[in-house]
Amino acid sequence: MSFQDEWGRDPSVQMMRRVFAQMEAFQKDLLERLKISPFDDRLRLGREGARDLFERVWPMAAKRNITRSEEDAAILYVYCLAKFLKRKEIEILPEALPDNERISKFVDEEVE
Repeated sequence: MSFQDEWGRDPSVQMMRRVFAQMEAFQKDLLERLKISPFDDRLRLGREGARDLFERVWPMAAKRNITRSEEDAAILYVYCLAKFLKRKEIEILPEALPDNERISKFVDEEVE
C-alpha cells in the first residue's frame, strides 16, 4: 500500500500550504533585510509570539476584509513577527517590511 497525501487534495489544505510557504518567504526576506541570522536566539520567542498573535488576529483581519488574499495573510504574519522582534529590541526599519498600509494600520491599532 502506497502513501497518498489525501489531505493535499483538500482545497483549504492547499491554500494553507501556500500561505505557509509565503509566510516563510516573507520572513526570510525580512531577516535578510535586517541582517539577522535565521538561527539568532532571539527569533525563537519572537516566532512563537508572532504565531500566537497571528492566529488571534487573522480571523479579525479576514472579517474586516484587511487580508484579502493568501499574500495578505503572509504579510500580516510578518507584521506580527516585527512586533515581537521590536520587543526583543531589534530595530525594524519600515522599508524592511512589505509595503501594505492597510495591514500596517490594522496591526498598529489592534496589537498592543
